[in-house]
Amino acid sequence: MSVIVIATVVPRAEHRGEVIAAFEAAVARVHAEDPGCELYALHEAPDELVMIEKWTDRDALDAHASAEAVTELNRAVTGKLQRPITVATYAPRPAGTTTQGQL
Repeated sequence: MSVIVIATVVPRAEHRGEVIAAFEAAVARVHAEDPGCELYALHEAPDELVMIEKWTDRDALDAHASAEAVTELNRAVTGKLQRPITVATYAPRPAGTTTQGQL
């Protein structure tokens, strides 16, 4: 079963550009290197960034957590965030149409 992850990132204002660049680099690497990645997408609001992720299963997500792209991302944003990254994991609960009722 797929696993959905929502990660919320609040960069320090003076480091916002650097944090976004680090996440964009990680997105490209994860798409290319992490098996089981179905979605790994960065979104932004004025004061925060949100990663929306979809993994084929828990094993793929667990492998991603220790992958080199994530290790480098964490290193790149150290000291540049207002608070630690908040990560929440969800199991899909499809409803409605197959294209609109699930990620």
